[in-house]
Amino acid sequence: MLRRVGAVLGVLAVLVAACEGSACPDCAEPLPVRPAWQSVVLPDTPGVPGRAVLRDATACAGRWYVVGGVVDLAGETRPAAWSSSDANSWVPLPTAPVTFYGRQHVLSSAACRDGRLAAVGAKSGGAHGNPRTGTWRQASDGTLHEVDAPFERYAGPRAVNVARLAAGPQGWLIAGSRIDGAAAWISPDAAGFALVEGVPELAGDERGRTAAYDAVAVPSGWLMVGSLLPPGGTALAPLAWSSTDGRSWQRAALPVVDGRGQAQRVAVLGDVPVAVGSVRAGFGSWRLTTQGWRPAGGFGAAGPGVASAAGLVAVGQRLVAVTRDGDRHGLWLSVDVGESWRPMIMPQPVPDSGDTAVAVTSTGDRLLLVADDGKTSRAWWAGVSDLDR
Repeated sequence: MLRRVGAVLGVLAVLVAACEGSACPDCAEPLPVRPAWQSVVLPDTPGVPGRAVLRDATACAGRWYVVGGVVDLAGETRPAAWSSSDANSWVPLPTAPVTFYGRQHVLSSAACRDGRLAAVGAKSGGAHGNPRTGTWRQASDGTLHEVDAPFERYAGPRAVNVARLAAGPQGWLIAGSRIDGAAAWISPDAAGFALVEGVPELAGDERGRTAAYDAVAVPSGWLMVGSLLPPGGTALAPLAWSSTDGRSWQRAALPVVDGRGQAQRVAVLGDVPVAVGSVRAGFGSWRLTTQGWRPAGGFGAAGPGVASAAGLVAVGQRLVAVTRDGDRHGLWLSVDVGESWRPMIMPQPVPDSGDTAVAVTSTGDRLLLVADDGKTSRAWWAGVSDLDR
């Protein structure tokens, strides 16, 4: 009898350990979603032949955009972007760099407003090999122009990271970090950005060092998400900020069971902001309610490396998230505002390494996926109705 009880307790211990290793509270493995992915071809861009490296996608006002770059056989890079009216047939956009490093940029983040594209690009260089970052803005003729800016606008001794670009009724905002913590760059028209750093509540203070990773426009202004590293601490805690004008900010801590996590991506579904990010057991999601930020759900499991949320987009009445777990990229679908998540089958596996990427965007009745597995870059779309399979 004692042997049988011991065996039962052993099984229970294994089950508890499995639950603790997953962000899913009931440990149930949901059935994967199998979209009917349709492959699309992005035509070659003008210039020296090379491999396309796709990094981000965005859509608005009936226009779709994909951005990244081209790497030629000599290892030289140049910026590249494509446009479509239906996510199926694509044309390359002309680019007009104006600086030495701009001619070598790979565009890493994109947003659009009123059908016009803007992007952030970078190329490592200089004596210390630091990123030489800049922004790009689409003109009325479709050409994507580099916006010349002072060196220390994005780089220099106070630089840490320039992260994600967002667009909204007020204009454009870039989330990122400077030496004293989270920062933002704002612009009414993407023709030039003003740096907002060292601002109370946004920057680090006696509570710890802050970092911002992503932003989204809301009716009241802007939301940004990121993290806090407390003094003497080794574990990050998730944060969010709100602002009416991009210049003054209010901070909010996102609840997490053990105080560990990061809010790495944010999107708005209907009128509800939702954030996702890594937590100790995998990935977590939060919703902004009238009572503040509240935990929504957990998904995935801790992988062999550093976990991060790499994308989040509203698709009709659904959310699609992109994750990285140190081994591979993953896609996840939520139909209940982040409460529960199901894995999505990707059209091809994409490892998680320094030269790979996956991005998603959506408008109308389609979801667009772009992926770079380190050898080739491809794009696919799926109908919103396919996500119910």
